Amino acid sequence: MDISMPELNGIDASYQILEACPSTRIIMLSMHSASEHILRALKAGARGYLLKESAGKEVAHAVRTVHGGARYLSQKISDNLLESYIQKYEVDSPDNPLSRLSPREKEILQLVVEGKSSAEIASIVLLSPKTVETYRSRMMQKLNVSDIPGLVKLALRHNLISLE
Repeated sequence: MDISMPELNGIDASYQILEACPSTRIIMLSMHSASEHILRALKAGARGYLLKESAGKEVAHAVRTVHGGARYLSQKISDNLLESYIQKYEVDSPDNPLSRLSPREKEILQLVVEGKSSAEIASIVLLSPKTVETYRSRMMQKLNVSDIPGLVKLALRHNLISLE
């Protein structure tokens, strides 16, 4: 599963897949090595995390490991997580404004910063456009942001999205 899939990102897709079929074992294959992406993926239920640059042998090893019931993180990912832990970095710390958002708000924020219109978001998340607007307004209040470019900047700053 890729974190940066179009339409529905891998984090939200993981939540939905595991809700429908809890025994599914998900491995994220991503270009993102930032700790926040990794922690969000693991929190969403991913059992493994690899970078897209991983060799085929490593991918096969990860699949066997996760299939066997264990977790798998590539070496670079393990190093990044350890470094973040050492620095006492935590995704849901009170210092991170995104921790104020519900999972649904984060899902909608992801789609907003991807440039989707309220109608497009409504279609994807099965809500009315008016409800999407309400979510958007509530998020902007919670995050103390006055416009969409401000939301995009905040999402970039806190690694919800990247320029890659």
